[in-house]
Amino acid sequence: MALLRRFTEFAGSFPWQWSAGDVEDFTLSLMSGAARLAPSTIRGYHLTLRMFCDYLLDGRYGWVSECEQRFGVIPSQVCHDFNTVAHLNDYEGRPGRRPFTYDELQHLFDFLDTRVERVQRSGRKGAWAALRDAQMVKTCYAYGLRRRELCLLDIADLRPNPHMRQWGTFGAVHVRYGKAVRGSTPRRRTVLTVPEFDWVVDGLRQWVEQARPLLRPDDRDALWLTERRQRVSVKSMDNRFAWLREQADLDADLTLHCLRHSYVTHLIEFGYPERFVTEQVGHSYASTTAIYTNVSNDFKTKTLKAALARVYDNTQEER
Repeated sequence: MALLRRFTEFAGSFPWQWSAGDVEDFTLSLMSGAARLAPSTIRGYHLTLRMFCDYLLDGRYGWVSECEQRFGVIPSQVCHDFNTVAHLNDYEGRPGRRPFTYDELQHLFDFLDTRVERVQRSGRKGAWAALRDAQMVKTCYAYGLRRRELCLLDIADLRPNPHMRQWGTFGAVHVRYGKAVRGSTPRRRTVLTVPEFDWVVDGLRQWVEQARPLLRPDDRDALWLTERRQRVSVKSMDNRFAWLREQADLDADLTLHCLRHSYVTHLIEFGYPERFVTEQVGHSYASTTAIYTNVSNDFKTKTLKAALARVYDNTQEER
């Protein structure tokens, strides 16, 4: 409804008076200036307007005859192929967005750990929050979580893996607020802890068993709490990560979501099957997972060397 009101105000007319030209002007305004929107966002706006017009024109509701009787005007479909954004590419994100390199991840994690130690030694307040921020970032990467999935985790979402009893209740994370398909409820999935990222177990155990109880959370279920015992919001986490990234002197295009890209990329490099990776990150199709994949140059070099050795060694043996 907010978008429909916004478009009505922009067009300066009622829905039964809208025209295709209004959509063109509205689109141009969204694509201009410093605050221009991404093509995917604008396409979502167009879809909303198109569906609303379909509703107006649906004969089952009688709006066409009602508008003609009351206003002498018949509403029309104003969103067409020639004035809306087409979905031409699988990936429409910013080109600067990419997975973290291994060196960048190590630098980020070292910075987070050093920050906790530095604040703790100074005797000032903030060591607890610094530990929380560090563990949230590491958990986001170690399980390939979306920002909302990370922030909405509860204590009950930490699950054991019967095949790795030594990990306790940190063998898996149950995601209950996964990205929903349009018109459906949030999708659920269970993300298993993988051996290459088993270092996250000690950090989660420290947070759950030692740091989080200091707040006396009582009956609060949220895994990540603020000093006021409220759940950490997505916006707050975005702002925190942006500040941490700046303090660590990392590329400004690297966002919290880039850690998810890194997770997919590194699982592929570790040799995990494509289907396993797709299930871990909660994609419906392997083609979506492939968009996230951007293997490193080192991995490409190793793969090429192995192929060269396999082909040319066999050739020499035949000779």
